[in-house]
Amino acid sequence: MNPLLVASILIIYFCVLIGISFITSRGADTNTFFTANRQSPWYLVAFGMIGASLSGVTFISVPGNVINTGFAYFQVVLGYLIGYWAIIGILMPLYYKLNLVSIYAYLDQRFDAWAYRTGAVFFLVSRTIGSSLRLFLAASVLQYFLFDAWHVPFFVTVAVTIVLIWVYTFKGGIKTIVWTDTFQTLFLVSALIITVIIIANRLGLNFLEIFDRIQTAGYARIFHFDDANSTLFFPKQFLGGAFIAIAMTGLDQEIMQKNLTCKTLGDAQKNMFWFSLIIVFVTLLFLILGGLLLVYSNQFNLAIPARPDEIFPRLAFNELGPLVGIFFLLGITASSYASADSALAGLTTSFCIDFLNFKDKPESVKKRQKFIVHLGFSFLFLLIIIIFKEINEKAVIDAVLGVAGYTYGPLLGLFSFGLFTQRKLSGVAVTIVCILSPALSYLISTYAPVWFNGYTIGIEVLLLNGLITFGGLWLVSKK
Repeated sequence: MNPLLVASILIIYFCVLIGISFITSRGADTNTFFTANRQSPWYLVAFGMIGASLSGVTFISVPGNVINTGFAYFQVVLGYLIGYWAIIGILMPLYYKLNLVSIYAYLDQRFDAWAYRTGAVFFLVSRTIGSSLRLFLAASVLQYFLFDAWHVPFFVTVAVTIVLIWVYTFKGGIKTIVWTDTFQTLFLVSALIITVIIIANRLGLNFLEIFDRIQTAGYARIFHFDDANSTLFFPKQFLGGAFIAIAMTGLDQEIMQKNLTCKTLGDAQKNMFWFSLIIVFVTLLFLILGGLLLVYSNQFNLAIPARPDEIFPRLAFNELGPLVGIFFLLGITASSYASADSALAGLTTSFCIDFLNFKDKPESVKKRQKFIVHLGFSFLFLLIIIIFKEINEKAVIDAVLGVAGYTYGPLLGLFSFGLFTQRKLSGVAVTIVCILSPALSYLISTYAPVWFNGYTIGIEVLLLNGLITFGGLWLVSKK
């Protein structure tokens, strides 16, 4: 694709985002940044959350991984539904009842400052690393297809992408993001649907024939019940998906901050319900896209890349015509930036509320400190991405993606302990338990095949981690 065309598309795209920011941030104060004055329409929040939940990693990896696991990932997505509905019935009423800005303030009210700060730190670490990695992916795509042709250093590419995010989020915060995420989700979903339609037309398939063709090619298997030791075993995937949804949505400040901008609890619950249905449909479309990419490659004798993540970008830019290339570019940009801008706002909110005690400070002090924190996390994103680039090992990136199972486990344990027991916690023992739990989970996960007759722990490591945290907290708690 012509670099000038790519650059023109991106310039127009970000001009629109900055324009939305200008309109939505007029008259904004720190309360607007953190809560959008609790005036967000629930349907906008529901639609915009699709883009924030489906990062650039999802946009590329879910279709690419079909070659290895078929449609097995859909087992996880079905588990998501149970998790989202648990959030609707249990967590949302709690957050609205306590009128929380940072959801980790619940831990302060239920236990003490040690539990509160521990939960916030685990969120900050996990979301900073995860969001930096997602931005790394987006910057790498832009570097390969645009800035390499102009001999622009990768450092500059990353800096420009982060500056653009900072520009359209630093003032309006979550109020702006509710609208920009809606805009970006529109491009993400459009790119997905249009790409599926174009590939199906090239293969001569109508809507009803698509799934049959993928199934005939051997890529459409969803359910796995035959091997309990496999990481694809249905109960593992389903339960893992449910707890991933609870932990990485219901216990995540970035995602829940959007829900808490709705006017009422009822609106927030409607938002989450419709979001849960839409996300299932969109993820299924990603899997169908992955199957079509493989069928297309086989039919036209195209080599399938050694790294599955490369199949979508290669075909989009080299084989499927300029229209698919343009929509791929818009889709990867939208998915990556919708996730990153939400993360930046969520991290800024958590740090300001949970560590800087914003509640009783004058507005001028709040604005200055919020500005510094927002800028600080932007620089931290840049630093982590540059480190990833220097390491440049796919195995390390995969390991970082797996960090979420270990960093959200203590949050799952802490919130569960608060909700389902009447026991008291206090002091540094809470922090020690939450640090030891991921270490023990990693040890058990590593040696599980030896200790448990070939059993391999996959995404259920999050549940294991939460259970270990819960048990440890019980041991250090009082009646």
